[in-house]
Amino acid sequence: MNSLGLVDVAVIGGGPAGLSAALWSARYRRRVLLVDAGRQRNRRTARSHGYLGMDDAAPDDLVERALADVLAYPEVARVCPANVLDVTADAGSPGRFRLRLDDGRHADALRLILATGVVDELPNIEHFDQYYGSAVFTCPTCDGYEAQGKRVVAIGDDEHISAFALGLLDWAASVALVIAPDATPVRTGETDRVGSAGVEIFRGTPTALEGSGGVLRGVQLDDGTYVACDVMFCTVRNVQHSDLASRLGCQMTDDGCVAVDGDGRTTVEHVFAAGDMTPGPHMVQVAAAEGARAGVAAALSLRGERGAPGSPHPAPEPSEVLSG
Repeated sequence: MNSLGLVDVAVIGGGPAGLSAALWSARYRRRVLLVDAGRQRNRRTARSHGYLGMDDAAPDDLVERALADVLAYPEVARVCPANVLDVTADAGSPGRFRLRLDDGRHADALRLILATGVVDELPNIEHFDQYYGSAVFTCPTCDGYEAQGKRVVAIGDDEHISAFALGLLDWAASVALVIAPDATPVRTGETDRVGSAGVEIFRGTPTALEGSGGVLRGVQLDDGTYVACDVMFCTVRNVQHSDLASRLGCQMTDDGCVAVDGDGRTTVEHVFAAGDMTPGPHMVQVAAAEGARAGVAAALSLRGERGAPGSPHPAPEPSEVLSG
């Protein structure tokens, strides 16, 4: 049988946002389907910092513990690994969505929560993968504390790179900024001001990271210059991990995020979104909070509506009862 049946809420994505959304929808006794491809954005990071109760946890440990909490709710069913190939409005049943999975199965849902995240476009530097997540990072907020007292190199070519490098002085013993020779977003005279603030400036293109035993020692530039460092931070662009939101017709922001209101509602009725795919800081804590809001909002939006088989008789919509 290829049908997974009808659920109240289908959550696509099993990172912190999706797990939180599934948990909170379940706490309203909604039948939840969690579809997870198992490719969380931070899976290559050695440690996840600042999450209350699990500070400095390995990302896999954090997700496994959260998943155990979610699956303790009998209302939640999980399909993993699985990708959602497409989501369409069910023409035969208005108000329903039909999800088609890559394993040939399908499911129907009354509400949809997208938590598919983003993909970072990482630089093409030799040995980058060897140090990424342990000595090379993209988020000073997440990993800057661990760089305190160390020699830090910042690389990037966007309009934020100067502020990015200056901000690293909150933690680093020294900061060197490597700017590509053709980095047009850096305004004239800006490097002089950055240099006067204590940041050493290099013009060149990083070609390789050097070190031994997993310990980063420096960055090699294309002109032969060697910049010693213990840690590297780089600005990166990111894109939506999935195009489901755009295919559903959800409005996107100028930055390529899915536009949502304060409860995670997109511009498409009954479709919610949470986590890094929406505007705001890319932090585990924030993603989990946004997932919680979307999960609660999706569950509350079902009040007064007949739910999936096995769901409780819904409470009435208070505004309909109390009006007049």
